[in-house]
Amino acid sequence: MLAAISRATRISSHFLAHGHVHTRQLSSRVGAVLSALGLPGPDQVIPGVYDGQWGGRGEELVSKCPATGEVIGRVKAATAEETRVAIVRSVEAARVVRAMPGPRRGDVIRQIREALSSKVSELGDLVSLEMGKMRSEGKGEVQEFVDICDYATGLSRSMAGRVLPSERPEHVIYEIPNPLGVVGILSAFNFPVAVYVTNGRNLAIALATGNATIWKPSPSTPLCSVAVTRIVQSVLERNDLPGAAASLVCGGVEVGKELVGSAEVDMVSFTGSEKVGKEVGKVVQDRFGKSLLELGGNNAVIVDHDADLKLALQAVLFAAVGTAGQRCTSTRRLFLHRSISEPFLAALVKHYNTSLRIGDPLDSSTLIGPLHTRQAVETYLRTIEDVATRGGALLTARAGRIEGGPPGVEGAQGNWVWPVVLRPGLDDPCWREEVFAPILYVAEFDTLDEAIKINNSVPQGLSSSLFTSSLQSMGKWLGPEGSDCGIVNVNVGTSGAEIGAAFGGNKSTGWGRESGGDAWKQYVRWSAATVNYGNKLPLAQGVSFGGD
Repeated sequence: MLAAISRATRISSHFLAHGHVHTRQLSSRVGAVLSALGLPGPDQVIPGVYDGQWGGRGEELVSKCPATGEVIGRVKAATAEETRVAIVRSVEAARVVRAMPGPRRGDVIRQIREALSSKVSELGDLVSLEMGKMRSEGKGEVQEFVDICDYATGLSRSMAGRVLPSERPEHVIYEIPNPLGVVGILSAFNFPVAVYVTNGRNLAIALATGNATIWKPSPSTPLCSVAVTRIVQSVLERNDLPGAAASLVCGGVEVGKELVGSAEVDMVSFTGSEKVGKEVGKVVQDRFGKSLLELGGNNAVIVDHDADLKLALQAVLFAAVGTAGQRCTSTRRLFLHRSISEPFLAALVKHYNTSLRIGDPLDSSTLIGPLHTRQAVETYLRTIEDVATRGGALLTARAGRIEGGPPGVEGAQGNWVWPVVLRPGLDDPCWREEVFAPILYVAEFDTLDEAIKINNSVPQGLSSSLFTSSLQSMGKWLGPEGSDCGIVNVNVGTSGAEIGAAFGGNKSTGWGRESGGDAWKQYVRWSAATVNYGNKLPLAQGVSFGGD
């Protein structure tokens, strides 16, 4: 395995040394992108706290372009005291928001949607520069923000409780939703725009249901959060709403602890690792708050003997290497029916070896960008080496770090790696662990029952996919004996969920649901109200307590 990694490094160095034309450095283009969003360059520190006014007296967060390693921005984080003040102001703003009629809140969301829509390309480019995903994915993430605003605008006029029949004469029962108050949002680096509004579905859904929000983004993507907040700020001001209705507190662990531990934050939505999510859930539960957790994925694709192999191949490629394997819904595990395993693997590995264009995230022909951090690169390298040590096989021709970067990208400090396919032993612990990197594990199965058992054998339960042409197999996969995940697809890959259905996972993924469906019901407090409109007081269940 080490020899393969070394060979891959030599191959990439050969590419760079033999006349490939370099585009100008990614970070040299950041000025135009930041300027279009009203942000200064890296020579000026940007305030990273907003609660109706901008501030920030905490540590300096340095934003680096993962493709080149160069600094593209500096943001001043919140202190613990500033975070507490922002929470207080968010509570005050929540009173204003909840007093607004639902359709009026929906109109504000519509205006946010329009403001965002005018900046889709600019925000998408910033996502590519700061997070590292390819350009179409960056724009797609912002478009998801726009789409969820459309959804939330409609929700503001349609969310409803229920009217239930009573067993008592001249009585009626209502189930009534009312706003919670303040929703705290702790988002991850991999969707620096969408997790705030769409993947966490927090700003739009929280506002539609009458809540204020306070957002702590990932400390490695502060520019995206400031840019989004400035757009939202302009809409709030235009509507004479308090800025703390959508507060921002950039920062690290201490800022997060203030949000998670505050009894004034009625619900905490956390997107991140299982390890941290477990601690967040404990703290929020200890104070009897509400939590919405979207944690590890470790998603699997099953390709059965009767599958459309061309369709399955296309789906696996995007889900396994898209966003450089840094989606919560990325495919980590691939299970192939033994009868089709050899031709499918041959076609898959050929694509890995020859046609997956790695390069400049802002180049429209690029399919794979860099990993987000140096730490992610080290985790990727260590994972490959550990699997090799335990007897796993590398199936792709290249593995490891791409020294010096891929063709067309200058700067030796980028976080570039080769996507790999590995065949570990079935008892290897890697199957149960999610690694945020373009590493795909593959194994074979003989029966669908066996494949389902393997799919369900891991702690996580986010997304899963079965490729088959059998109606019976589809029924089993979707039924009580099928996948135990929150997302259970048929002839569709594990990633790229739409906003209309509820998004989330089971087991150690956290059980939270976001976006469409009934997910909005988590953002409200529910009351059951029995109303007596008669002049008698009968008791339920036939209980008699004197009287007529």
